[in-house]
Amino acid sequence: MTVYYKRLRDLREDHDLTQQKIAEILNMKQSQYSRYERGIRDIPTDILITLAKYYNTTTDYILGLTDNPQKTYK
Repeated sequence: MTVYYKRLRDLREDHDLTQQKIAEILNMKQSQYSRYERGIRDIPTDILITLAKYYNTTTDYILGLTDNPQKTYK
């Protein structure tokens, strides 16, 4: 399940965002968010959903269950 750690970082970098900015959006410390990207901590479901909505993608894409980043539902 290591795909999603890389996907979190790639999505953030593709949007030209820092870990600090994402942490602010998620109302947490940068160090806590960094642990998700580095795979030290599993990402909680509510954070996963928030990030999928923010990046306009699916949780399946972030988790590595699909390689299609586009939403297929509304």
